[in-house]
Amino acid sequence: MALDDPAVGASEAALTLRYGADAPVGLRWNPTIAELLAHRSVRAYLPDALPTGTIETLVAAGQSAASSSNLQLWSVVAVTDADKRRELAALAGGQKHIEQAPLILLWVADLARAKLLADEAGQPSEGFDFLESFTVAAIDAALAAQNAVVAAESLGLGTVYIGALRNQPEQVAAVAGLPPHAAVVFGLVVGKPDPLRPAAVKPRLPQGVVLHREAYALEAQREPVARYDDTARAFQASQEQDVVGWRALLIARGRSAASLNGRDRLKAALRALGFALR
Repeated sequence: MALDDPAVGASEAALTLRYGADAPVGLRWNPTIAELLAHRSVRAYLPDALPTGTIETLVAAGQSAASSSNLQLWSVVAVTDADKRRELAALAGGQKHIEQAPLILLWVADLARAKLLADEAGQPSEGFDFLESFTVAAIDAALAAQNAVVAAESLGLGTVYIGALRNQPEQVAAVAGLPPHAAVVFGLVVGKPDPLRPAAVKPRLPQGVVLHREAYALEAQREPVARYDDTARAFQASQEQDVVGWRALLIARGRSAASLNGRDRLKAALRALGFALR
């Protein structure tokens, strides 16, 4: 982008929204970076059907992400059926945007395909029983999904991840018709954002907290985290949310097993779905 390009001004505005007074300086700009910095989690959608070819486009973008050793240990289940979306919304704690939007993509850590191919070849598949293999599958799914998000936003669509589908993994697997050795690790709602209820750019931690040069520094994070807590409070107030700051949200999530909303039994649920996790 040229410095006098209007998009530069919009990009710098998004950067300010993302970081406030802690915005890093000297960033390099292009349309891709500008799109990434303007990302919003959209929770209000129009019910309009997506254009033909949208799902295939998003999956092609996902398949173009990196994959560990090219094993491609992931799959995605595209759900457009209204009754299934309603059921998934209930399983995710009543998140209405799953019902509103025309599509939710269920991203699957998939060792079922690998097990099938090993069995067909008459070969052992012990390596797929280890935690490392599930971790690779979950990471591959996440990398692919984020590529799909970037593609969706480039098409003017909105998205929001749904981690709450891990609250009840067995039931979600049943809705998705998954075989053993496969589990939904998160969902991704996709649709046209409702212009009457626009999403906001959510502030992030200052780079001084997450960016470490040469070696990790923990003690230096206290002061910038405190500043970010103030920024988070201001954002929450602007969105008419409970004004509690960021630290309170973080601490509440780790306070007890109950804070995980059912995900404290994730290991048992994954084992019930066929993952040995040795």
